[in-house]
Amino acid sequence: MSEDDRVRAHVFVSGRVQGVYYRANTRDTARETGVDGWVRNRRDGRVEAVFEGPRAAVESMVEWCHEGSPAASVDDVEASYGEPEGVEGFEIRR
Repeated sequence: MSEDDRVRAHVFVSGRVQGVYYRANTRDTARETGVDGWVRNRRDGRVEAVFEGPRAAVESMVEWCHEGSPAASVDDVEASYGEPEGVEGFEIRR
């Protein structure tokens, strides 16, 4: 796969998304989907994530964010797309 096939999505998720295993579920789903990046809680109560990988897989992760973990209650998902920065693996950042 060429780098041209890869995209990056920078996502902000708002709602009841902290303290409900949202980050852990995001990490597990991203790894299953074959997407690189990271996820973290923000002080403002939102969850921030970056997904890099094949366009279809990244778009699938952005869609997944609308549901998230079973205990989450997502109000909004903002996603902006750009050029990948070469992130490898998927981690929870603190």
